[in-house]
Amino acid sequence: MKTRVLGKNGPKVGAVGLGCMSFAGFYGPTDEKESHETLAAARDLGMNFLDTANVYGAGKSETVIGTFLKGKKGDFKIATKVGIKRAPGATERTFDNSEDYIRGELEGSLKRLGIDHVDLYYIHRRDMNIPIEEVTETLAKLKKEGKIGGIGYSEISPASLRRAQAVHPVTAVQNEYSLWTRMPELGMVQACEELGVTFVPFSPVGRGIFASKAPDPATFADVDFRKNNPRFVEPNYACNLKALEPFNEMAADRGVTPATLAIAWVLAQGDKSMVPIPGTRSVKHLKECAAADDMNLTADDLADIEKILPVGWAHGARYTHNQMWGTETYC
Repeated sequence: MKTRVLGKNGPKVGAVGLGCMSFAGFYGPTDEKESHETLAAARDLGMNFLDTANVYGAGKSETVIGTFLKGKKGDFKIATKVGIKRAPGATERTFDNSEDYIRGELEGSLKRLGIDHVDLYYIHRRDMNIPIEEVTETLAKLKKEGKIGGIGYSEISPASLRRAQAVHPVTAVQNEYSLWTRMPELGMVQACEELGVTFVPFSPVGRGIFASKAPDPATFADVDFRKNNPRFVEPNYACNLKALEPFNEMAADRGVTPATLAIAWVLAQGDKSMVPIPGTRSVKHLKECAAADDMNLTADDLADIEKILPVGWAHGARYTHNQMWGTETYC
């Protein structure tokens, strides 16, 4: 797999990374064996950039990665996150970006991962009670101490990125971005390119909407993020499936799956400055994601996709009000 660089002077990683939230069962049941098989396949495919978080399954995702690594990262570059607080069994969440909390959670993440250093450490959600400059100073201390390799932020605004960058170079920003979620084009993509910050799109396959077989909302478990998501409830869901039909036909005409084509579109948006992190616990789906690196979409291809799925085509908001809580909007 071709590589891209995290930040201006960071490590090289595979052009397509792996989001590991699925290892915690967010989109259906899984087990350690299946997750380990997926990690082994990712390593073999050159998908060496792993993305996890302390709250994914209350540490389960990190633990699964740790039992696979057995203390040896090898070629893997690992990112994890901090900032969301959720009591065991609770549905409500709060945010904490204090230095004591960040330090304590980092130690827990390192212990679960079985390593003494992560390559990238994100603030998962902003704590609006603490200036982002102060939070960046905390992360800069951790970097100086050798516990993290790079500073990252998730779901922030371009203005917040500029404030953080003025304190210390930011390595990466992670926001949702795909053919059906394109808000980052209204400032964040441009800010990252200007500042030399890697943009890391999560959910580039639209939480499964671009899968070869569209998910059935009737099968969603109560813990499934999509259970009440506006784009997966009727009448929005039926409208979205209908809109996708010509895109799926385009993928078939090119001998690839819709997921492969959707990720290839993301890769084409940022040249060397984007590293999408599709999430999966399936080796089969992982290979579909990796195949996007082999696609070279032409200007005509991109124009055709834009005609089929023009910006703003999706029916329904990307989040419910509760799901949106903690994300920074800027348009």
